[in-house]
Amino acid sequence: MPVLTRLIPAPVVVDIRPGALADLASVLADQRISGSGKLAVAISGGSGRALRERLSDSLPGASWFEVGGGTLNDAVKLAEAMKSGRYDAVVGLGGGKIIDCAKFAAARVGLPLVAVATNLSHDGLCSPVATLDNDAGRGSYGVPNPIAVVIDLDVIREAPARFVRSGIGDALSNISAVADWELAHRVNGEDIDGLAAGMARQAGEAVLRHPGSLDDDAFLQVLAEGLVLTGISMSVAGDSRPASGACHEINHAFDLLFPQRAASHGEQCGLGAAFAMHLRGAVQESVRMTEVLRRHGLPVTAEDMGFDVDEFVSVVEFAPRTRPGRYTILEHLNLSGDGIRDAYAEYVRNAAV
Repeated sequence: MPVLTRLIPAPVVVDIRPGALADLASVLADQRISGSGKLAVAISGGSGRALRERLSDSLPGASWFEVGGGTLNDAVKLAEAMKSGRYDAVVGLGGGKIIDCAKFAAARVGLPLVAVATNLSHDGLCSPVATLDNDAGRGSYGVPNPIAVVIDLDVIREAPARFVRSGIGDALSNISAVADWELAHRVNGEDIDGLAAGMARQAGEAVLRHPGSLDDDAFLQVLAEGLVLTGISMSVAGDSRPASGACHEINHAFDLLFPQRAASHGEQCGLGAAFAMHLRGAVQESVRMTEVLRRHGLPVTAEDMGFDVDEFVSVVEFAPRTRPGRYTILEHLNLSGDGIRDAYAEYVRNAAV
């Protein structure tokens, strides 16, 4: 008998709206995630304390755990601290580092995770990956998807605008990442999951084409939904392929070569995506992407991030080494330093139009 359908690992709750945080307890109870209210809530030591004061009355059965940072050791300590309680679920309440620590800890103790994002800096809030710093630098650890995602747009607007801008760049980079996946399929016969690719691409296109701004609830809604869908697309694919191509290779190269000067994840991915689209000859798409990046206040050139041309050339040359085995437009063209320099000069000219 043919398999006529497939099960997709996805949250049972996705609540994205203004005021969502105030209804967190009732949402979790209504969906039978935590009928008893016994929750282990992971927060940061800074802004997390204010959120604890705001939510403690509505979550009387919760135990609160401050997370020191975004390292593997922090996540292991969090898991050890939670072992003594009889909890229904773990709640990661905060930004990417807190949610990634909570993801890892929840997987380690065998509890479902509820991701409550306080910013939209990247697509990891609903992905099956926890990115944590370790002794060797930074590692990615496979974890189950969150069982629920709650995003309060009022809280998102309170966060620094640079976090939203970073999320925009990360979402837009899906378009380039999927194009790289399709290239690998055509050239090397790499398997491609059409559903995962479609989800990731449409998430990026929705952000690309939305006319709103960072202050617009309708735009924030589309961005938040796009980041959630991107995370689910990675679960569908069983890999980061739908959201990670040359754009993320360039991002990783910035981080490794210039760790003290690197910009945000999304800023680097956005620039990397726009340049990668230019490299593959999709000039109109690249120009449209640079227009949207510029409109939202993201960097469009290396100089916008404080890097000179020589440094950018070194980043692009090094980028393929960050993901051995991943085939993107960078590996396909295999440009020399002079070739990268010429392509970048043309990209900058186009972006200035």
